[in-house]
Amino acid sequence: MSNTTTNKKIRIGIVGYGNLGRGVELAIAQNDDLELVGVFTRRDPKSLSILTKSAGVYPMAEVPAFVGKIDVMILCGGSATDLPEQTPACAALFNCIDSFDTHAKIPQHFAAVDKAAKAAGTVGIISAGWDPGMFSLNRLYGNCLLPHGNDYTFWGKGVSQGHSDAIRRIEGVADAKQYTVPVEAALEAVRAGTNPVLSTRQKHLRECFVVAKPGADLAAIEQTIKTMPNYFADYDTTVHFISQEELDRDHSGIAHGGFVLRSGTTGVNGETKHVIEYSLKLGSNPEFTGSVLAACARAAMRLKASGASGAFTLFDIAPAWLSPKSGEDLRATLL
Repeated sequence: MSNTTTNKKIRIGIVGYGNLGRGVELAIAQNDDLELVGVFTRRDPKSLSILTKSAGVYPMAEVPAFVGKIDVMILCGGSATDLPEQTPACAALFNCIDSFDTHAKIPQHFAAVDKAAKAAGTVGIISAGWDPGMFSLNRLYGNCLLPHGNDYTFWGKGVSQGHSDAIRRIEGVADAKQYTVPVEAALEAVRAGTNPVLSTRQKHLRECFVVAKPGADLAAIEQTIKTMPNYFADYDTTVHFISQEELDRDHSGIAHGGFVLRSGTTGVNGETKHVIEYSLKLGSNPEFTGSVLAACARAAMRLKASGASGAFTLFDIAPAWLSPKSGEDLRATLL
């Protein structure tokens, strides 16, 4: 399919209006070919005030009523419990995008969305964002370009939305923020091209700031955090219990970022060393993630128009299909 644009705007719905949902709304406002139709929430719609005055706010139960009125649904719930149910259900009705980020469970999530989307003839792009997402692409490029080498990914220092959400769902937790912190010595060893063998624990620390509900069992909360599979069990994790006032005062930011490196060799005997490094320094994790999701809505429509259906990831999408520019413009300005 050609990378052309039309005058018709892509009609977007947002499911969930937390930090990520607000980030998606901001991203839509920066793209002239996208239009926000509605926000769907589990909260009382009257309690939400959104920025886009032309869009409505609706209860989650009304999602099916918008078939034919929305081109792409962007799902902004959490990966722990929301997206495994919401994305396949949504894919049965709409083209949809999510940012599912539990890496170990991506294959089964892909399979569930793929089944629902193929049955409905829709397109579901999963695990879009920066990791998984943009970092995934750079790991793939690195492997293709330097087949003899090693991959390294470092996250942070920054707030992980998914990990913070997972803590907040623990019984007795009122609020929480989790920081992922790279081990600086490990990062510098990779940059030096020494190809160190690093365990998960040697690459990152996890630091949690938790507000407990009155009377909650602090020891049980800490133990649940530190032993949580796919989130904290494989890391050195520190848990700090603080007040809501302290959390609001000292931990209100949502910056993040990180590094993807591929360290490899070329030459007859591997005598030539190379290090590829891609880094992100994000002032707002959800606003950047929302920007990736918004671009993927454009790609979803192009996939649909090409006759495709089922689940896809950023691995499957031609870079040009993310852009509002024509192929001619891209070749003239960015190639």
